[in-house]
Amino acid sequence: MWWIVVASLFSADPAPRLATDDLPPGALVLVGGGGTTAEIRKKTLELAGGKRAKVAILAAANPEYGQDSLELWQAERPAQVKLIDLQKPEGAKRILNEADLIWFPGGLQGVFMNGLRGTGIEEVVRRRHRAGVTIAGTSAGAAVMSQMMIGGRSDLDSLKAGTAPYLMDGLGLWPTVIIDQHFLQKGRFNRLALATIDHPHLVGIGIDEETAVIVKGSAFEVIGNNNVTVIDAREASREVLTKGDAVAARNLKVHVLRAGMTFDIEESTDSEE
Repeated sequence: MWWIVVASLFSADPAPRLATDDLPPGALVLVGGGGTTAEIRKKTLELAGGKRAKVAILAAANPEYGQDSLELWQAERPAQVKLIDLQKPEGAKRILNEADLIWFPGGLQGVFMNGLRGTGIEEVVRRRHRAGVTIAGTSAGAAVMSQMMIGGRSDLDSLKAGTAPYLMDGLGLWPTVIIDQHFLQKGRFNRLALATIDHPHLVGIGIDEETAVIVKGSAFEVIGNNNVTVIDAREASREVLTKGDAVAARNLKVHVLRAGMTFDIEESTDSEE
């Protein structure tokens, strides 16, 4: 399986420093899959400039979802919606450079990164985010936004050392976390817990279906119909283990958030508004 063979999906030279590097990066909107509700679409478009926004759809995780996303965003009546053709990377870059909102539909996150490999598109996306453009995605399109990207299956019946899911390079738009999606609906607590215990400097963010987090800086707000689970192992103490041992970690923090609640990764506090 391609999950196994991929070790490092890309390596890009840093882009030249631009004046926009001094501006705050754009918002990130990460949807847990299962349907992008009207509330989430409305809020996302507002962040990108409302009806004046130009929307670019990058369906690299599954090209078959491109047309559905085109129709989804056309129904919101922004100024422009364009579907990117990965077979024409130069044209894709032009569309991205004009966009106010870049949308990643779902599919397979490893396929997404492989599809961008060698095109230079991934660096354009990063640069546009640094310039203030809103980046949003659902399911696999949300998972690709972390630097360390999760994928693969995990044992649902136990937490065993050495059985963590595959972790690959993502886009790095939100580098301090590991993102998982369809979280409670697909029973993914085990795989995210294992990943965060193995990589305690990263905070696990599990997003349920029909739910999203809106990220600005180090903080995010929850919107939608279900929950967001935060697994924080930064202050946890872990036992020395060998492969196959039951995992053991003390002081592992778990937060379960709902719509209207916020969480700051740097301050590690949450509140309800």
